[in-house]
Amino acid sequence: MDDTTHNSPDTSGTLDEALERLHSFGPERDGWLSNHAPMAVEALVRHGQAPGVHRWLDHYRAKLEDMPARFTEVTPDNWREALGDPRRIADWTAYFERETAGRPWREVLAEWWPRLLPGIAAGATHPVIRVGHCVRTLLASGENAPRVAELAHGLGYWAARHQPLPPLAPLAPAAGAAAALDAVDRVPDQSGGIRERLGQLTGFPVWPPRPETDAGPARPETDADPARTRPATDPDLARARLEELVRAATHRYAAYAHGSPVMLVHAATAPNAVLRTLPALPRELWAPSLDAAWAASAAVTAAYAPARPADYPAAPEGLTPEEVFARAAAHGDDHTIKFTDTALDVGGPAALAAALRSIELNPPVL
Repeated sequence: MDDTTHNSPDTSGTLDEALERLHSFGPERDGWLSNHAPMAVEALVRHGQAPGVHRWLDHYRAKLEDMPARFTEVTPDNWREALGDPRRIADWTAYFERETAGRPWREVLAEWWPRLLPGIAAGATHPVIRVGHCVRTLLASGENAPRVAELAHGLGYWAARHQPLPPLAPLAPAAGAAAALDAVDRVPDQSGGIRERLGQLTGFPVWPPRPETDAGPARPETDADPARTRPATDPDLARARLEELVRAATHRYAAYAHGSPVMLVHAATAPNAVLRTLPALPRELWAPSLDAAWAASAAVTAAYAPARPADYPAAPEGLTPEEVFARAAAHGDDHTIKFTDTALDVGGPAALAAALRSIELNPPVL
């Protein structure tokens, strides 16, 4: 992944001001649509666009709703029954506020990450994306009250919307992340929302291959070779595979985004959120994180990818990453900002072309 485009941590205080401004609002509107503001403002500040953040928030304010009323307190004794109950959004947020007030945020994250990973599809993957943006700031800029509170909001949203995927059969293995995404079958009925589409999933290609077979071509899965269905267990290999997945999903967006320009960004931004979180997690959690990230990316691909790719223009020669992000910021669409942020993480002409495709296909809002 390319880290050369990352700017220095924010010293203006803009991000903390924005987070404090946002924390009186809930993570959703209209019953289930996600509040993207915390994620978008983090990306804007990250890439040198802090002067425009409050103007952007002023425009986005119409999409914000107050935090829902409390329902029943979440406790260490009843959290399992509260998991996946969207009525408990405020209760879960309060729970994580208490947890992060009493313990280091990394300790809370490490405890809850494996509990939440099976529900990575929650809220169309927005909760894990929100957590990934927050953790990036905590790691790069240090902790303070607004940033730790943002982690509590992200984890609370994830717990309340926790949504495991249906049981999935392991299909023929793929040699690489790009081939694996190409081999994902589209869901039969693409007329409903994401919850209806995810309910139709039946199986994904086996990826990544076992570490000991990485050097050779993928072999057909047989009953005598069940280890083909296991993910890489070495943490460093898991991280490399996760980077490969983010890169493949970002590049693929350019050719397939016309199927659903908004929803398909999550095939890249969800696994990138997991990648951003890895440095804050114990290394033994890196391999299961890769497994969950692949499931999320494949699920979004199955739910929204069109049947055929489309042609798209290459990035103009000489166009810099900073110029591309400035275009995304001026465009103003939250998904476009977040996808361009991920594209700059990936780096290179193909990723910039994908970012420009998101600017082209998503309606501008500023």
